[in-house]
Amino acid sequence: MSETLTSYMHAAFNQKIQKQKIIWTSDYWLLGTVLALLILGLIMVGSASVSIAEKNIGEPFYYLWRQMMFAGIGLFAAFILVKVPMRVWQDLGPALVIVSLLGLLLVFIPGLGKNVNGSTRWIAVGSFGLQVSEFVKLFMILYLAGYLVRHIDAVRTTAAGFWRPLGLLMIVMVLLLLEPDFGAAAVLISTAVAMMWLGGVRVGQFMILIASVSGALALLVYTSTYRMQRLTGFMDPWDDPFKSGFQLTQALIAFGRGEWFGVGLGASVQKLFYLPEAHTDFLFAVLAEELGLFGVIAVIGLFTFLVFRILLIGRRAENRERPFAGYVAYGIGIWIGLQAFINIGVNMGVLPTKGLTLPFMSYGGSSILVMCIAVALLVRIDYETRKEDRIIQKGRKVYE
Repeated sequence: MSETLTSYMHAAFNQKIQKQKIIWTSDYWLLGTVLALLILGLIMVGSASVSIAEKNIGEPFYYLWRQMMFAGIGLFAAFILVKVPMRVWQDLGPALVIVSLLGLLLVFIPGLGKNVNGSTRWIAVGSFGLQVSEFVKLFMILYLAGYLVRHIDAVRTTAAGFWRPLGLLMIVMVLLLLEPDFGAAAVLISTAVAMMWLGGVRVGQFMILIASVSGALALLVYTSTYRMQRLTGFMDPWDDPFKSGFQLTQALIAFGRGEWFGVGLGASVQKLFYLPEAHTDFLFAVLAEELGLFGVIAVIGLFTFLVFRILLIGRRAENRERPFAGYVAYGIGIWIGLQAFINIGVNMGVLPTKGLTLPFMSYGGSSILVMCIAVALLVRIDYETRKEDRIIQKGRKVYE
């Protein structure tokens, strides 16, 4: 009896040790890059928000403390969720779609949905606002990855298998556009299209999809006055620098003041009530002003390297015949890369203004939380792939 109990305790202890090794057997480059972006983001949120926090709340570091709290919650959630096997996420895919639809519908309930700057994108949770679209992007990636695994032959050979998940995605997009959240809808459909391409859809179907999405987005811009104003303002912001082009012109001034090495951390002038949303959507412009061209290149380099590592994790998982994990990694990498590209492009004046945060850096509790969860999934994918590599190598040694 005692020997059996001892054996059980020994096995449980070994299992606990194996769980604790997940983080230590992961891609250090991935974790290091994410940590660098998080720390730099906290520094810039503190710098960019100090004036507006002092004016509106009377506490200079109000937004910094909240961002640190959100980051702490996100890291804690990541530490818990990293222990969940990927097969569980694959089984949860359909349920996550239902959660996404319900969450997007709850936004429109009076008293529950929270309106900010004319958009109803948040669910009021006490003094906090939960932005549902951030979670929807991750949940739809998980669902679509599972669908590609379950119906890969139909996706590659039949029209029904190809269009069925996109029909569901269109429903989600309609709800996002009703908020309105055009940026999230554009990122979501672009990520889905890229994942379908990686899934091996036929070229003809893919081209039809591209044409349909492009036409739909163009129609949405043409039929919406404020979207058309944003587009025309982006093309020539100096034509009306005090109204439609105000935000972009102030961002461009910030870039110009930054020059090579910046004006110094905390010394930005544009954040002093000139540049709207300085600590959220236009954080990158403040960074460019304070850290200069070298700071801009460093951040772009970090995001480029991060996306490369994520896609590498996906490729390694796919090579080990773990397609679900591979598709999830690809989807997360495309999502992060695309959203960072759009945010940076908007800040630099090469893309129309969109309400998208800079991943890991911009102020926003929902964004930071979801990004940390996404990293936890990547760490889990990498861990399971490395574990399978060790099993294969061990088997080869035994065979030899």
